[in-house]
Amino acid sequence: MIQEHFIRNILTVIKADDTITGLTVGGSWLTNEMDEYSDLDLILVTKEKVSDNREMMFSYARSFGKFLSGFTGEHVGEPRLLICLYDDPLLHVDIKFLTLTEFYSRVEDPAILHDTDGQLEKILSETAARYQLPDYQWMEDRFWIWIHYATLKIGRGEWMEALDFFAFIRMTILGPLLQIKNGQLPRGVRKVETGLVKPDLEKLILTIPVYERAAIITALKNSIILYDELSKQLFGEDIKRQTETATKAIEYLRTVEEKK
Repeated sequence: MIQEHFIRNILTVIKADDTITGLTVGGSWLTNEMDEYSDLDLILVTKEKVSDNREMMFSYARSFGKFLSGFTGEHVGEPRLLICLYDDPLLHVDIKFLTLTEFYSRVEDPAILHDTDGQLEKILSETAARYQLPDYQWMEDRFWIWIHYATLKIGRGEWMEALDFFAFIRMTILGPLLQIKNGQLPRGVRKVETGLVKPDLEKLILTIPVYERAAIITALKNSIILYDELSKQLFGEDIKRQTETATKAIEYLRTVEEKK
């Protein structure tokens, strides 16, 4: 596997660098699901903080292989992440730069590839990973307003923007809820093709329209149906349902549909 080849090379480099405390790998490496299309999710633990120095992050990354290009992960809320593309072999590699103190806070327990003095192993044995679950109230407070917004786009004939909405709502709400229902971590629509039971995947597919008004409206209705089903299954009594907003949004969708 090209990922294993890259790991062997990077270990040769970091074992000779006394500024590095350790290296771990997560993602599909942990679940033995890695294939030729998989990227690498690495955590590089350094003695001194590196993530506040962009040039130093790039310097480390360039030393690990034939570095083509990279950028930091502010777009996913993680400036400590460097998203890289390497060549020979061509491989996508995400490198998160942490100190030992920062390593305590994590969403999964990665596999340790290098641990200079056993400190990473000690942290993993003494603390627990914690994945932040979605805030159901946050979802309920936004979903129906977003439905109304998408309806406005349909009514105005801005179908391309409406199509973008469906990807957003699947990534933000429908995908995570379906993954929770299926006992998975709520990671957008990541691996829904294999992580969801077939009936659930088929319902999600019904929220993917073609570039045509009637199809977009149907997909929006299917999104509403799926959200209503999932919210009834997953939300507790503590969630304040936006019933009036939902009713008005659905009524407005009917109005726009009838205008044709």
